[in-house]
Amino acid sequence: MTDDPGLARQMWHQLEPVHALFWYSPDVFAEAAALGYAVDSRWPSYFAWRAAPLGAAGPERVASAFYSFSPRTVAEHIPAAWAVAPPERVLRARERAVDRMYRGLLGDGIGSPDLAEAAGLARAAAEAASTAGRPLAAANADLPWPDEPHLVLWHAIGILREQRGDGHVAALLAHGLDPAEALVSFAAVGAAPVETFASRGWTDAEWAAARDRLASRGLVDASGEATGKGRELRDSVERMTDDLAYAPWRTLGAGKAARLPQLTMPVLVKVLETGLMPGSNTLGIGKIQAPSR
Repeated sequence: MTDDPGLARQMWHQLEPVHALFWYSPDVFAEAAALGYAVDSRWPSYFAWRAAPLGAAGPERVASAFYSFSPRTVAEHIPAAWAVAPPERVLRARERAVDRMYRGLLGDGIGSPDLAEAAGLARAAAEAASTAGRPLAAANADLPWPDEPHLVLWHAIGILREQRGDGHVAALLAHGLDPAEALVSFAAVGAAPVETFASRGWTDAEWAAARDRLASRGLVDASGEATGKGRELRDSVERMTDDLAYAPWRTLGAGKAARLPQLTMPVLVKVLETGLMPGSNTLGIGKIQAPSR
């Protein structure tokens, strides 16, 4: 297989929505409400669902792993999440939520041979993903594999997306971008409108201070738009992120790597047809493509 780190981004763009429906699905919110979480916004259960593989982690550890969230925002939800339900109970409910979500989405297709094949390929890629120095990927990889293919698929994509995310944090650190600067610089290259990043909990003053720090390095102009130097830096971050996420797909091989998007495309279409996925997101899906090399 000819090396093509950009393949890691292509796979992420296709697989991430298949997994990310979880954060918006009414079926998932129903499971969260049954546990006792407030569901007037997605954040109380979001922090519980995503942090549960770490165990009953405190706010500093979760803020470190999640990186781009304001530590103050994390502290609003962690450790309060574990007072509602301990992590092991959250994880059992998370699997039930995935089951409900996919059964509602796929109907009779839940038992299709194509879905089983996709699950097998995704699992092979996930098992090839190194978790060294990647706390969220390692925590998810340490969980037992479920039995049913649709649950395997979601779990495998979860490991891969956290492995990529952990690598992205490493790239941000290597390029000298702190959590707030990471978001400001991303907004500066048009990944999403500034207001989209409000969910991360930074105040206007903190956002402005991060913008000023970037401006002092010549990375953004007075209006907050990325300069040429700023775009070069963000391109370098994205290239490093792709490089660090490429190994599972290289191990899987060209034929299988090409087969997985074919198999998951019908699921992706159904996800998009729900209308639940936001048009703008903090990850830059659909906006930020692989930088030229």
